[in-house]
Amino acid sequence: MIERLLCRVPLWYRAFFPGARWRIPAIRGKSIYLTFDDGPVPEVTPWVLDTLDELGVKATFFCVADNVRKYPELFQDIISRGHQVANHSYHHLKGLTCPTKRYMQDVYQAHELIQSRYFRPPYGHLRLSQVRELSHSFEIIMWDVLTRDYNSKLHPDEVFGLVQRYARNGSIIVFHDSIKAECNMKIAMPRAVQWLKDEGYHFLRIGDAP
Repeated sequence: MIERLLCRVPLWYRAFFPGARWRIPAIRGKSIYLTFDDGPVPEVTPWVLDTLDELGVKATFFCVADNVRKYPELFQDIISRGHQVANHSYHHLKGLTCPTKRYMQDVYQAHELIQSRYFRPPYGHLRLSQVRELSHSFEIIMWDVLTRDYNSKLHPDEVFGLVQRYARNGSIIVFHDSIKAECNMKIAMPRAVQWLKDEGYHFLRIGDAP
């Protein structure tokens, strides 16, 4: 029960985010949206990009703008390889503990570098006032499957198992191109992508027609 609450956010909690996208089911066939949070970082993101090339799938990268500032060539490499980029704030702030005015300033500062209408809140939490403000300028993208690849107590097999258990048509799946998640993600992500392909899922970027 706890695992399900952590990996797939329940409907009652999703109600606090009116207009946010948690899942985008395809009308025909089966779609999956592979997403990565917290990059780009040179220790991990290039490996992710090369691996996605090998697997032949495109993804959406929710970038922390301070990393974009530090590694602009890497940010451009994500775009040049055909992936979608999206806003994950400038300083990875926690919405629940940050005043709305400061939070919005941080998001708009990030927008100057990332230039995307898609936004995902760090930690997946927002105040209702922040949801309202963000909705004026951004489409809030949440998730249907959180892999918890950042959890050092989990084995890569367990991370992969979470995808197997919870992925469904239209799922937005979250991995992390971060140093913290590297060990689990590098093993679990390619296995998950190949398994999803074998199961007949078609990979889309956020913004692609389902």
